[in-house]
Amino acid sequence: MINSTMEKHFVKVLFDLHCDWEGFPPDYRVYVNDELFCERTYKWEEPIYLTEILQVKAVPGKYRFTLEKVGPQISTFNIQDTRIEYGPGKIIDKHTFEILDEDYENK
Repeated sequence: MINSTMEKHFVKVLFDLHCDWEGFPPDYRVYVNDELFCERTYKWEEPIYLTEILQVKAVPGKYRFTLEKVGPQISTFNIQDTRIEYGPGKIIDKHTFEILDEDYENK
């Protein structure tokens, strides 16, 4: 549950995005709680992957991000190694993170 009266905290959430595709490079969108955060084109071949960065300033609570394919390209995406790079947060699962209600200083 998200409480809008609480102080907002900044977190950086990273995840590695692997993709198998044929033909044209696939486009994708990333949403956090149904809010569009980015739209990109995946242009790398195997075994390379992209590290996506979500920079979120929000009140403490749980947030879910989703990845949506855009266009007719033939592709399969795989999210791995979701992690908090900065800020008061923790990973719940590969698509969900929590912003914690505590003071945080990058050390």
